[in-house]
Amino acid sequence: MIQSGLHCLLLMDRITFDALLLAWFGAIENGLSAFVAFMGTTMTMETIGREGPGWLDVGDDKVNLFSMGRHKLCRKSACAAGPVSLNKRALEAVGDETDASRWLGTLLASQDKVFGTAADALTALNEDLVADWDRSGMARPVFIDDRLAASAMARHLEHDGSLLSRLLIEPARRHRLEHALQEAASGPFGRFLPNATDYFWGIREQRVRKLELKDGHLIEPDRPQGLSIPFERLQLRQALLDGVLLPNLFLMFLVLAILPRVRVVGGLRQIGYVALFHSILLAVLDENVPEERDLAAELQVRENAWGMRVIDEKTSVREQLAGLPEGALLPDLLRQYRLRTFAQTTDDLKLVRENARWRKIGKAAIKAT
Repeated sequence: MIQSGLHCLLLMDRITFDALLLAWFGAIENGLSAFVAFMGTTMTMETIGREGPGWLDVGDDKVNLFSMGRHKLCRKSACAAGPVSLNKRALEAVGDETDASRWLGTLLASQDKVFGTAADALTALNEDLVADWDRSGMARPVFIDDRLAASAMARHLEHDGSLLSRLLIEPARRHRLEHALQEAASGPFGRFLPNATDYFWGIREQRVRKLELKDGHLIEPDRPQGLSIPFERLQLRQALLDGVLLPNLFLMFLVLAILPRVRVVGGLRQIGYVALFHSILLAVLDENVPEERDLAAELQVRENAWGMRVIDEKTSVREQLAGLPEGALLPDLLRQYRLRTFAQTTDDLKLVRENARWRKIGKAAIKAT
């Protein structure tokens, strides 16, 4: 099972914490000793005012987690920003003002470490927090991010006969893929389809860049001096290995979940776009190739999209930590949630009912019937 869709944030963030909590519950109930947590790292360190991977919400205020200037936070992406170290002085100041004993010590244990990137730091800190919240080790998260997807994609591109090599590099197959992508985008669920970049993101000067496939090259639109990578198998593979390219969401889901047939748990949008990813792949598979025909048959039998963000907990992570036994946060929450109904846990699925995209699709479906 892969928990996906988490932004690269510290688990003190309530939405990120609730997402991990649901995946942890699922792993426990299914008797799993571990689960994989995918952390998206392509966002900038500050996404909007004092929000994003570079900020830690401590209740009444927010801490600049890595002591980076605001201009850098807005211009550098989590997967490439670095090296970084924790803002020790600001974190210690938080300890003087709030009841932070349940989490601050875990963070400050890494105060002298220098991390290669912000993503490396957040992964290490999140691993430490979960280990402290469940000292019995009932189910461990294995944190991965876009960079593992890049390595997996590079493995697919080692051979010209692999499915993804054929779909991306053979002109006729790529034309068919692009047509399927356009058809999906124009359909009723098209608003869920992430299409901000062509197949891959580029990384230059510690920031993720939108790319466009033009004249056989991946280029940065309107930036003549930006990245320019030949859209050929070996060149793409090397750029992935060199950390210059990251797969877009479609390719990432293909290599980490859909092709290996791993079940994923993700956000409200994922319920829409993973189904689209399945339909796109089905539309481009060749029924005359035995392995592609077998894959098509399996994709039609078992869907691979599950929704998340159903826990609607209003209490902050900091307040939950303060009110629960030290070292047994997750097990104690498991006991509490087992006593609740699904409606109580989700506030009658308020997050789904009030989501603008799903409300519009629901109204369209009612009108059509």
